[in-house]
Amino acid sequence: MNSKLVTLLKIVLPILVVAVAAVSAARLAAMRPVPDTRRPEVPLPVVRAQLVALVDVQLTVQSQGTVAPRTESRIVPEVSGRVVWVSPNFVSGGFFEADEPLLRVDSFDHQRAVVRARSEVAAAHLRLAQEETEAELARQEWEDLGTGEATALTLHLPQLANARAGVQAAQANLRKTERDLERTEIRAPYAGRVRSKIVDIGQYVRPGDDMGTIYSIDTAEIRLPLPDEDLAYLDLPLVYRGERARPGPRVRLVADFAGRTWEWYGRIVRTEGEIDPASRMVHAVAQVANPYGRGPDPARPPLAVGMYVRAEIDGITVKNVAVIPRAALRADGRLLVIDAQERLWFRDVSVLRATRQEIIVDGGLENGERVCLSSLDVVTDGMRVRVAGDGAGPTDTGRAAR
Repeated sequence: MNSKLVTLLKIVLPILVVAVAAVSAARLAAMRPVPDTRRPEVPLPVVRAQLVALVDVQLTVQSQGTVAPRTESRIVPEVSGRVVWVSPNFVSGGFFEADEPLLRVDSFDHQRAVVRARSEVAAAHLRLAQEETEAELARQEWEDLGTGEATALTLHLPQLANARAGVQAAQANLRKTERDLERTEIRAPYAGRVRSKIVDIGQYVRPGDDMGTIYSIDTAEIRLPLPDEDLAYLDLPLVYRGERARPGPRVRLVADFAGRTWEWYGRIVRTEGEIDPASRMVHAVAQVANPYGRGPDPARPPLAVGMYVRAEIDGITVKNVAVIPRAALRADGRLLVIDAQERLWFRDVSVLRATRQEIIVDGGLENGERVCLSSLDVVTDGMRVRVAGDGAGPTDTGRAAR
């Protein structure tokens, strides 16, 4: 009996313990507080925005070129001889005024030729006077003694014509020798500067020898290449047959010299007669008056020949356009517009012009709208965002687009 009770207890007691433990665990689980369940909050992306302002903008076109003289000449002698005098201004870089003597060639032989030519003129006049006297005597003799019609030779008419032609020839030779004597002194045809000097005192020169190069300083020219796509933004002075070129747009020229940046102003005066076959560019020519004169800043250097300059040409004025940073334009050519509820929407726009820094939009945007400037990898229509600051980033209302 005791053995059966012991066996029963061995079976029942473990089951009872397990049951009590299970009931206790269930009660504890029932008494456990229920945790609150919340959906994770995704932070809204923060973007920068610009307020759209439709304004009138004057476009500009960038170019570059090298300063060159409008007029350049080679100095060559028209007579032969030895150089006996050189102006102190006739040195490389020297300035000179119009009609200023630059060089003189030995004039002794030419002075002698003038004296000889004057003697020939006097002899020709003497011969003409003699022939006129002979012709008058021949006419009177024929009237007194002759019968019928006298021949021209009898009246000394051919001899008289020959004597007159001799006077004209002698006078022409005198004028030539006098001009040759004048040409022994070489004068400047205009106010200018010496580019190069080749001859000096004591050198014998002949007609056509190269003595140096000079150029004018009244006006400087800059040849500016312009790509075809920029021509639409400029009002260039195109010239048609039978018409004169009109004044072109203003040009701002900038150059670096002695560690500072300087500027000059000129004007487009013409376009060249052909398109460059290699680059397919049109070349406009800008002129700057008095390039070697002092400007408003006395420290400003002259606009010297050979100086490299950057040019900014005033273009046409476009009305009711928006100037937006280039970064706002997406790869597909659209912009992101932020509405009043701060939601993003794709917008197709018409881009008039795009540069590295900005775009000019002439269609698709309204005054007062906000354009997203931030770059977002994933965007969907209607996506909510948070605009940094007041959302009216910098606007450009008057500066010409570069």
